[in-house]
Amino acid sequence: MQRYKILHRTYYNFSAAVWLEPHALRLRPRVGHELRIESSTLKITPPATLRWHRDVEDNSVAIATFAAPASQLLIESEVVIQQHNLAPLDFLVADYATNYPFTYTPDDWVVLSPYVEQTASELLTEWIAGFWQAGEELQTYALLQRLNLHIHQTLAYKIREEPGVQTASETLTHGTGSCRDFANLFMEAARHLGLASRFVSGYLHAPPSPVNYGATHAWAEVYLPGAGWKGFDPTVGGVAGTDHIAVAVARLPESVPPIAGSFVGPPGASLNVGVWVTEL
Repeated sequence: MQRYKILHRTYYNFSAAVWLEPHALRLRPRVGHELRIESSTLKITPPATLRWHRDVEDNSVAIATFAAPASQLLIESEVVIQQHNLAPLDFLVADYATNYPFTYTPDDWVVLSPYVEQTASELLTEWIAGFWQAGEELQTYALLQRLNLHIHQTLAYKIREEPGVQTASETLTHGTGSCRDFANLFMEAARHLGLASRFVSGYLHAPPSPVNYGATHAWAEVYLPGAGWKGFDPTVGGVAGTDHIAVAVARLPESVPPIAGSFVGPPGASLNVGVWVTEL
């Protein structure tokens, strides 16, 4: 078991006093048999009323509502977790899915089909042919790790401050992307191969570097029969393990921003975000 403290601070400074509309906060890690929360505090200035619920993906979401105008919004989340995912490769895939290609069972397909929907892209098809040829049989995990490494080794990581996620075609055209762009490319490629995949937003514990500079992190998960949803991180070129702390998952990457909201008032606002993940 490994313990981490996650401090996530977000500052919005407005050009004048504004009325804050309800804000959706996705800051609480996803708990389960691999991750447990020891403590969690959420500080908001100006004061807000919080209503918690779980969305359709079972993500924990807090809706913050405000009663007074403000010229600044501060949201600070501090969470201490226990991470039990110490052996991420210790899983068994069902016999029928060990080798690719395979077909999901009818019961699984009812649930998983939305996670296999894809956007037609000739560029993506040609790019996939660079690391896998139709008709080639190999272990399903080996194919996914080949995809993972292909993104990591052939595309250049780039910090992008602007909002939004690049499409798979945009990332391939530019040859660069952020962690969320790489995760989306992995997800779209996996779906193109007929594998159910979803987007993951969370945190990564790693030394400061061009890849990890104090921000949220993103990767992708693929549903492997017998093993469940398994994470792959093309930004670092490995599987999601002890250092990955998932907060929210979604079929579409734009569905799970850490903080989403709006305000009514004069235009103009600045944003400052800081994230610190500390091993305890």
